[in-house]
Amino acid sequence: MLNFYKTVENTIVELSALEPGCWVSAVAPTETEISILQDELNIDRDFIRSALDEEESSRIESDDGQTLIILDYPVAEKVKDKDDTISYYTMPMGIIITETHVVTICLKENIIIDEFTKGIVKGIQTQFKTRFVFNVLLRIAGKYLLYLKQIDKLSNYNEQQLQRSMKKKELIQLLGLEKSLVYFSTSLKSTETVREKILRDRVIKLYEEDQELLEDVLIEVKQAIEMSNIYSNILSGTMDAFAS
Repeated sequence: MLNFYKTVENTIVELSALEPGCWVSAVAPTETEISILQDELNIDRDFIRSALDEEESSRIESDDGQTLIILDYPVAEKVKDKDDTISYYTMPMGIIITETHVVTICLKENIIIDEFTKGIVKGIQTQFKTRFVFNVLLRIAGKYLLYLKQIDKLSNYNEQQLQRSMKKKELIQLLGLEKSLVYFSTSLKSTETVREKILRDRVIKLYEEDQELLEDVLIEVKQAIEMSNIYSNILSGTMDAFAS
């Protein structure tokens, strides 16, 4: 699905067609839509394929005036047929910066894109491509922090339940949370590398007013990494104690 959005009078509005300075959102694009991205925006097809590869690792690459950023974003969703169980994992998102547009490419609908399209994220200007991208990165980092706090609360709750009576259900949930923390930690470390490369190598044109925003992103990512490591160590110790 292809959608076009642009900031008009400080509000994100959806367009019926491609315009200069707009943001293009591609969610699970069809072959026809991929061809539109390639033909109308001259985007390298390999960039599009990489962004749609579920196994693609976080990285940044520039070629022929275009820049591809691939980052993992966190996902929290209810497990089918288990309303009281939430699964946490990561999925890749591609961000392609061209001379005139920013294009986001995702395999599935996600809360990050939804919050931008619905105007939940304020002060967005799609025509300022670098700032728009940094706002996406900041939102992703914020979601990691939010979900890590949720994981911590869930692990504490399940630990309390296990202290009352050993149940298979709580143990399975703790194992799931432990695995989620591994996913988060791995993704956050590779994400930090990409963001530091942006700051160090100037792969994206940085404007003075955007420098502080990128530094905010790096601070939140580092905080998320620390939280992930702490919660992972605590949960690992808890699991070892119950195993004994």
